[in-house]
This record gives sequence, C-alpha cells and structure tokens, in this order.
Amino acid sequence: MATTNQQPQFQDYLPIMADKLGGDGLIEELCNGFRLLMDAEKGVITFDSLKKNSTLLGLGELSDDDIVSMLREGDMDGDGGLNQMEFCVLMFRLSPDLMDQSEFLLEEALEQEEFSGF
Repeated sequence: MATTNQQPQFQDYLPIMADKLGGDGLIEELCNGFRLLMDAEKGVITFDSLKKNSTLLGLGELSDDDIVSMLREGDMDGDGGLNQMEFCVLMFRLSPDLMDQSEFLLEEALEQEEFSGF
C-alpha cells in the first residue's frame, strides 16, 4: 500500500463567522481564540503554548515545523511570539476569502464607530 504525502485539509471558517457575527463580532472571537492559545504568563502565543493549546482545542497535532512557520509568518516585531494584533492579522492573511471581504468589514467597523460617536 503506497502512502502519499498529503497536506492536511484546512476548512476556512472565518468568512462564515464574519457573515454571521459582523466585523466587531469576528474580532471579538479572534481575541477569544488568541486568549485560548496564548501563554498566560507571557501574554503572547509562543511555540510551547501553540503546540500545547492547539492540541487541547482539538485543532489537530501540528508539527514543530508548522508551528515555527506560523510564528515566523505572523511575528511582525521579531520577538518570537504572536501578540494579539499579530495573531488577528495572521488569521486574516491565512483566509483568502476573508481578505476579499476585508474592505467590507473595515467599512462596517468604521460606520459603527461613526454612529457610536468615536
């Protein structure tokens, strides 16, 4: 029986969440996800926290290379971890469909700020 080296399939749920929750709701859920994955003592997502917490959350066991790649991809300030903003930006960048919708979400968020008096 031959085995093939297949990449795990990733289902992009962010566009569905954006449609159901709106811009603010999506950001709130991304922030909740960040808190679940972060190292509570350091306040950022680290290699160890991502490896441990992604498995606990049922996201599948990520390889060390996958984790390092994710951290490198999202770490804009070079500190080796992901802060909340870096995590949210990374999630948007990893979601091609959501990137297509991002202009709409930005306009919606700006309209809500305008109506709330900020």
